[in-house]
Amino acid sequence: MSRRDLLRMIGVAGGGALMYQAMANLGFAAESTYRRPPPLQGTGKGSVLVLGAGLAGLVAAYELGKAGYKVQVLEYNTRAGGRNWTLRGGDEYTELGGHKQTCQFDKGLYFNPGPWRIPYHHTGVLDYCHQFGVQLESFVQVNHNAYMHSPDYAGGKPMRQRELVADWHGGIAELLAKASGKGALDDMATKEDREILLESLRQFGGLDNQFRYVMGSASSEHRGYAKEPGGGPDGKPGFSKPVGISEILNSRLWKQLGMSSLYEYQTTLMQPVGGMDAIGKAFVRELGPQAITYNSKVTAIAQDDHGVTVTYEDTTRPGQAKQAKADWCVCTIPLSILSQIPIQVSAEKAAAISAVPYMSSAKVGLQFKRRFWETDERIYGGISTTDLPIGMIGYPTHGIGSAKGVLLGAYAFFMEAYEFTALDPATRVAKAVEYGAQLHPQYKKEFENGISVAWHRVPSTLGCFGWWTDEAREKHYANLCSLDGRIVLAGEHASYLPAWQEGAILSSLAAIGQLHRKAVAGGKA
Repeated sequence: MSRRDLLRMIGVAGGGALMYQAMANLGFAAESTYRRPPPLQGTGKGSVLVLGAGLAGLVAAYELGKAGYKVQVLEYNTRAGGRNWTLRGGDEYTELGGHKQTCQFDKGLYFNPGPWRIPYHHTGVLDYCHQFGVQLESFVQVNHNAYMHSPDYAGGKPMRQRELVADWHGGIAELLAKASGKGALDDMATKEDREILLESLRQFGGLDNQFRYVMGSASSEHRGYAKEPGGGPDGKPGFSKPVGISEILNSRLWKQLGMSSLYEYQTTLMQPVGGMDAIGKAFVRELGPQAITYNSKVTAIAQDDHGVTVTYEDTTRPGQAKQAKADWCVCTIPLSILSQIPIQVSAEKAAAISAVPYMSSAKVGLQFKRRFWETDERIYGGISTTDLPIGMIGYPTHGIGSAKGVLLGAYAFFMEAYEFTALDPATRVAKAVEYGAQLHPQYKKEFENGISVAWHRVPSTLGCFGWWTDEAREKHYANLCSLDGRIVLAGEHASYLPAWQEGAILSSLAAIGQLHRKAVAGGKA
């Protein structure tokens, strides 16, 4: 069974949250190998065409420009950043099929339809932020007061994450303590180790003095109180009643727990102040206003022993072919697009370009009249997970205490994403409100407006990120990443961190390293 088939089955059987967890476990979440590279050795001579002004293209243009190359960037969109993208009030976006949306968010509110968080160990992204003065703030990934939800459990009533975590840990700790007491661990641990184990289980699981996970002070210290501790005559807390391990197992809610412990989502995560596109804008500022030619749709890429010729058209004046020439080319166009463009490369590289499909994903941003998740439910940042097609709800870390806010109302993959992609944008927004109301009844009363991005309908990408299988990597990855004559590819698809900005940066640095070594050698391998 291929990895793609396995994850598709997980997504169908267990919902988006479980599938997303499995994605990370199967190699879509990894530590960055980035170390700030020394300046490219030797003086860069000649010219380079960079196709695409996403992060991979921006990094290539910036580093090659510093090395002395004459760089020209061709970008399909009217902005730089690629999937590094932020939508604000007044922004317009037209997806494949002609559906046009105008963002109606209030001033100061925004939504990141692409990347929305930066792990602390994605050192490439962070290093460029530090170099360019991009201000960062904390991004709350794990919030124990957020919800975990399944429509098939407790009549669809959401459960606080802290309650589920405490009951899961408490139930497991009690079972293990009982097993130790019955001698089941005698062959695996010394008497002294078993005594230490029992004490650690008491603390870990919130067990009482008899090593039971029951209603009382120990369990309530973990899962929360039915009545919060207070002051005065009525200050005594009321203990909450745990849910038994059998009920937790049968609820299947435990399958949503693992994501918060994955390496990519462990604290601290960060986000640029004011929107993720601050990173792309910083690169543009460093490159200068003349470096990028926008509205440039590449239609053909050719090369010979002397250089590269790219044919493109101005999307504001379609049908009029233009050409750009350079000694070298760094192509960062997503493979979902590049596979449809005539490109003069080896048969092996052409096969690699065509071998990588793109994952489907859809996001919905929802603006509400008030931040009810904070005032009513004390949820400040973090994520609630659900088996509904929306997959998750993300609460903004920024703007806490403000009058209004924008939630990530849906983040769907696989089958759920295809369902959303098949709908028109207005219906996607309506569905996100309908599903979200099962976790937050305030949705329908407080909702103001929303906007949706289904990545398979984004004209410049036609998908969310490159979807490698183990077999495809073994057969095609080296050919995809190698310098082919005077053309080299870069992007998250040319990395082992697909879907992450860090992967785009690492691939770009590797690509320009190959190009530069050949250039200083006089164009010889």
